[in-house]
Amino acid sequence: MENPTYLQSVSKITKHLWWCAGADEHFLSKSPMQDRVKYAGIGGIVLCTGLLAAFSGGFAFYTIFGPKNNAIHDTFSWGALIGSGIFGIVWGLIILNLDRFIVSSTGKGDGTDKVTLKEFGQAIPRIIIALILGLAISAPLEIKILESEIDSELSAYQKEYAEKLNQQTDILFKQKVAKLEKDKAEYEKKLQSYEKELKVYDDEIDQLVTRQQLEMQDKRAYGFGPVAKKMQADIETKRADKDKFIKLKSAEVSSWRKQLDFADGQINRNSDDLREAYKENETRSHGYDGLLKRIQISHEIGGWIPWLILGVFLCIEMGPIFFKMMLNKGPYDYMVENYNKLLQVEAGVISETKLYESASGVLHMEKYTYLDYESAKADREEKMKSQVNLNKQVIEEWEIEKMKEIKANPKKFFDNENPTA
Repeated sequence: MENPTYLQSVSKITKHLWWCAGADEHFLSKSPMQDRVKYAGIGGIVLCTGLLAAFSGGFAFYTIFGPKNNAIHDTFSWGALIGSGIFGIVWGLIILNLDRFIVSSTGKGDGTDKVTLKEFGQAIPRIIIALILGLAISAPLEIKILESEIDSELSAYQKEYAEKLNQQTDILFKQKVAKLEKDKAEYEKKLQSYEKELKVYDDEIDQLVTRQQLEMQDKRAYGFGPVAKKMQADIETKRADKDKFIKLKSAEVSSWRKQLDFADGQINRNSDDLREAYKENETRSHGYDGLLKRIQISHEIGGWIPWLILGVFLCIEMGPIFFKMMLNKGPYDYMVENYNKLLQVEAGVISETKLYESASGVLHMEKYTYLDYESAKADREEKMKSQVNLNKQVIEEWEIEKMKEIKANPKKFFDNENPTA
């Protein structure tokens, strides 16, 4: 079925804005321009809120899950960008749908441009929801607006944090090196002691060899005599003692040399490990780039600007709720109200406004009559009434018949041994 001619004169953009405002385009197309503009304006605010929420959510997602680097040296990631775009669109649609529901469910109160305490009290739950949404939307956009100032301050925070980590690293490495140097000195001392003991054996052997040579020079005529042989035996004994000592200490000395080599290797590798630790500290400092820290810096350096931005977004978010309460009833509202009444009548529901006087003044109360229910109730009551009358008639007839039987044959209903009635 094609749209009527009055609907075809409305642009698709206007229809979409009406949809965002939760209004009925069928009746707005029949309404004067004033009503059309009202709801198009409200829909425009709701649509802009959804778009801002999409940008805000996308930026927040990229800030949280995007690559981390120095604050003033941005890096780029297609994966994070695509994921942020998808999340931003979904988030924007969620906020758009919530705002559309809030606006469409907000009534017009008493139909005047005054916001009474009663109207405000009824709107408090919607205002609270809008307030929370406004805070969630404004925070990421706030840090995006102040991005350059925040990046500069954040870079200083990152450098300070990296220096703090490097100082802690230096302390740990100095303690590690001091322990290695202590171990190295201990093993060197043990090896020196071992070398001294070997030198004692060598010196004793050298002394014996020297004495043997002198003995042989003084007594060349006798050759290799008994004294020289005795000295040679002492030399061989001392050499055997030395070999025995070396063999006894070989495992222990080998362990000392390995431990010494290990300590030297660790000390030599210490500078390389220190450079790697500095790189890790720098990476950790780059991770000091989260959404919470940026918001904190924004409020530290922004002064009143972040609060102004927050106020603007809260006005955008909560504006449609107050606008709806300040709208005067127009032809569109009466047409919608009339249509709803017709639907109620067709559904068998009739509403009447009743006036009651109370201590606080005249009260307006709606009384609803459900025709189907009333009709079914009346039918049921008639059936129950008829059933009662029928049951009563049946009992009366039964009683008459029984009385006739008793009069005709009373013995049938009485037995001396087993009386029955």
